[in-house]
Amino acid sequence: MALDPAIKEGAPVGYEDQPIHSPPGALPPEVQAPLAPFSGREPDAPQWFTDAIAQGPERRFVTSMGSQIELLTWGEVGKPGLLLVHGNSAHADWWSFIAPFLAADYRVASMSLAGMGASDWRETYAFQDFAEDAEVCAQAAGLYEGGRKPVYIGHSFGGSQVFYAAVQHPERMHAAILVDVGFGGPPADSPEGKRLLEEQRQRVANIPTADRAQRVYPTIAAALARFRFMPPQAAGNLFVADFIARRSLKRAPMEDGSGEGWSWRFDPNMWNKLDRSAMMALTTQGRPAVATPLAHIYGERSVVMARRDRGEVTPLPEDIIEIAIPDSAHHIMVDQPLALVAALRSMLAVWPA
Repeated sequence: MALDPAIKEGAPVGYEDQPIHSPPGALPPEVQAPLAPFSGREPDAPQWFTDAIAQGPERRFVTSMGSQIELLTWGEVGKPGLLLVHGNSAHADWWSFIAPFLAADYRVASMSLAGMGASDWRETYAFQDFAEDAEVCAQAAGLYEGGRKPVYIGHSFGGSQVFYAAVQHPERMHAAILVDVGFGGPPADSPEGKRLLEEQRQRVANIPTADRAQRVYPTIAAALARFRFMPPQAAGNLFVADFIARRSLKRAPMEDGSGEGWSWRFDPNMWNKLDRSAMMALTTQGRPAVATPLAHIYGERSVVMARRDRGEVTPLPEDIIEIAIPDSAHHIMVDQPLALVAALRSMLAVWPA
């Protein structure tokens, strides 16, 4: 399996969608700053995309573990339920141009994970807490009202959350679909794990902390020019990248007091605050038993899948159903959104039996 051709040999690619510092020139311009050439202008979009986002969701917040969690919904209560979960540093609107294609037949909900989107930030994050948040959102959205338990669909880091919930709480879901999911890299005590740990220590210097503020950009154009994907890849469709990037921003006071600028909505310290112990307990002893029916949709050019093809251990069941999306890297809804829609529709129509 070939690496995304837009990535230079030896460039940092990371695991899943963890923040990665890349020095100037390490990544090609179309990867480092895909929206910079537009200077704040929205790229042209096809009619199907315009029509999809015009079918805006109902937006609200639900309370889980004392935090406000952003929840978007489409479709009628009483139809089978789908819960969509985004990746790291992302937000519920990553699914806003996919969900309308599913809403005719399903009650669809998309949540912003704690610390991301418009959801509250927390002092600590944990896989077991994300699972509880998902259940609260599923109940609040009426996903159980369709005569069966909901299907969870999770991309990247969100897919690892869905996998954890599928293992620990099979009573909560009818099935689970993972979308290009890795599991955070090799064991920490392996040579590759030790190398990556040292790289992570170096990256910490570039992540905002309590005494080092998150960057605020003076204009939305300046902020959009700094947007890029994690793990790094070119944007298969720039109109999707622009839509996602604009909804990744919030207004924030300029550091010099000169007014308001723009900053990213996610908690920049999430990875440092994340307790992975519950997930590691599931995956360090081999493949865990999974009672929930599982399927995996992946991009043929994904760096996540390239690592697995090189022999990296995965906790996914050996007999898991898998569907490859041609000409797609890790972020399938960016590269091949309509192919992802087709794969989801087809799978949901016949699976699980």
